[in-house]
Amino acid sequence: MLRPAPTDRAASFTRPAALAALFGVLATALAAIGSGIPSLWGDEATSIMSAERPLPTLFRMLGHLDAVHGTYYLGLHFWGDLFGFSPFAVRLPSAIVVGLATAAVVLLAARLRNARTAVIAGLVCAILPRVTYMGEEARSFAFSAAIVAWLTVLLVAALDRERPRAAWFVGYGALLALGTYVFLYTILFVLVHGAIVAVCRPPRRTVRGLLFAVGGAVLAVAPLLVVAIGQHHQISYLGAVQQLAPETLFSGLWFGDSWPLGIAAWALIVLAVAVAIRQRVLRARARGERFLALPESSLPSLVGVALPWLVIPPVILIAVQSFVPDFTARYVSFCAPAAALLIACGVDDILRWRRWAGIVAGVLVLALCVPAYVADRTPYAKNQSDWAEVSAAIGAHARPGDGVVFDESTKPSKLPRLAEHTYPGGFRDTTDVTLHLPFAQTTTWRDSAYTVRQAAALGRFDGVHRVWLIEYASTPGAVDDYGVADLTALGFHETTTRIATHRELISLYERTP
Repeated sequence: MLRPAPTDRAASFTRPAALAALFGVLATALAAIGSGIPSLWGDEATSIMSAERPLPTLFRMLGHLDAVHGTYYLGLHFWGDLFGFSPFAVRLPSAIVVGLATAAVVLLAARLRNARTAVIAGLVCAILPRVTYMGEEARSFAFSAAIVAWLTVLLVAALDRERPRAAWFVGYGALLALGTYVFLYTILFVLVHGAIVAVCRPPRRTVRGLLFAVGGAVLAVAPLLVVAIGQHHQISYLGAVQQLAPETLFSGLWFGDSWPLGIAAWALIVLAVAVAIRQRVLRARARGERFLALPESSLPSLVGVALPWLVIPPVILIAVQSFVPDFTARYVSFCAPAAALLIACGVDDILRWRRWAGIVAGVLVLALCVPAYVADRTPYAKNQSDWAEVSAAIGAHARPGDGVVFDESTKPSKLPRLAEHTYPGGFRDTTDVTLHLPFAQTTTWRDSAYTVRQAAALGRFDGVHRVWLIEYASTPGAVDDYGVADLTALGFHETTTRIATHRELISLYERTP
């Protein structure tokens, strides 16, 4: 028989549901406020341009690349039809789902610990840098965090019942499959939840139900897994970029670039784990049991749920990084709710010892999150992108009929021509003279472009008297004079109109009479 749940576990969801709704709304509001300020960047341009495609061309593109993001693109396609593709509009779904993730965190904390821990976890999750960052980004990471959080709620609910209904397992399997289609690495939670179940030793009926649910989900996502293996070359660049720097692993995964926050957060996480281990040892001694022995059908502790959630996915991805490049900090965004839960447990442990010390610890963590929150809502917060500024400059200075030449020599995620697709307003009256095929007619998410010389041979500059050259420049003096020689050969000369934005140099060329 299942042991009766203590009152502080909040067996009734009435009060926890109210707390979950409250902190869910708070998390959504915090993520949405100021989310339109940062300029869209390369990965978000990929999302927008993929979602803007007609569905037949979207499916054709997914057959060549980005199949693992196809479900997200499809959802954003229909969202954009309703609300448009402005920066705020495309980021709002992520803000909504971080609210759902936070609500799940509150429910878990209330069910497995107490209401006080639920409140702390809700506050921490709502303001944690990784959560607020993914909540203002038009990518699928916030969705993956919400899905795995609710998967864990379903798991705990099933473990808390002696004879769970089949609907629990059907819902679990369906959500696991959906989560994997939204973000491939969600499938790793089969191992996370497997570890939790192994420790809890639920009835065989529950284990069988979970195995059937997982088996059904794996069968459902098998086509995606096959396609993903074939398209794995897309992220091969991760092997050439330093992804495992100490600062990334210590603070960059979930705590921004703040070492003070990283120190405070990890200290509280270690404290929570140490206290949980000590309590387990004391209980085992009192019962004359071994340390790892658990009574059959026991419900896991909050630390017992959050710790494997936090640790197993990054450990697996890092372990295989040397063989198959597959890791970057954003890929473990779905572990951020677990970090919030463990931090909350640490604060609660201190509160039980010294109330004033616990309050200081909690306020300190929240205060240390604020600088990252503010910094993420500045114009160049997203990978130093300045495309909003570029579009505004062209819109303010260009004349109807002006041509635009974009620097095609930089890396794809930083191509200046992406400003035309993410902020089209400033380019409305101009002509993209080097455009070969727009992205919707290709099997990639990018335009196909001619060089200046090729475009000139096709007569693209005929009748064009002014051309704006937009070059990528990590610093104002780092431009490579893309296409300048060919523009000069066509009779264009550089004028005194030069506009330096944060990462681009915009120069006006006029045809010599």
